[in-house]
Amino acid sequence: MFLGHYGVAFAARRAAPRTSLGTTIFAAQWLDELWPILLLAGIEQVRIVPGLMAASALDFVSYPISHSLATALGWAILIGVVYFAIRRYGRGAWIVGASVASHWLLDAPMHRPDLPLWPGSHTFVGLGLWNSLWATIVIELAILGIGVALYVRGTRALDRIGSWGLWVMVALLVFFFLGGTKGAPPPSEHALAVTTLALWLFVPWGWWVDRHRVPRADVVRPYP
Repeated sequence: MFLGHYGVAFAARRAAPRTSLGTTIFAAQWLDELWPILLLAGIEQVRIVPGLMAASALDFVSYPISHSLATALGWAILIGVVYFAIRRYGRGAWIVGASVASHWLLDAPMHRPDLPLWPGSHTFVGLGLWNSLWATIVIELAILGIGVALYVRGTRALDRIGSWGLWVMVALLVFFFLGGTKGAPPPSEHALAVTTLALWLFVPWGWWVDRHRVPRADVVRPYP
């Protein structure tokens, strides 16, 4: 799952009006933001196997810290608690924590049975929808579309940054998704890890766009 996580981030921003879009993007994509760092450190492993699945050539050999169910829930609690300690916004803390946990739940239908329940678990989860290219594309675009629609209906742009900045970001996400799904596999595992670090760019981008949009009801103003 790729676009779907951003769909959750947009919807989460609508559900917690005082939480920045940058924060919800960080939360919803935290497992994938952490993953390339662990790959580069040699703590987790992946192999590139062309033709492995119709929509993915990645064989996730080991990623118990970033992508096991137990650690995903642990990250969700930790990040939610840290957010509450900093912002003192209970609703936002719940939404941020739930966004972190949602990552694993959205990944499970897409992956092969390679998602561990906990570090060291011999039970793995995954329904393998990545074996269908068109099912992958439809599901991903649908979740992103719903999330963006909720965000746009709940906010309005103050200027061109709030408008064009948003739609350029969405277009770039779709471009990356289609390129990763239908394009050639990465040349190496190291190149994959390095390019995946680019996910971090969407965190400040989301914050920047959100600073140029306000709730349509003009009841509250998003946090910096």
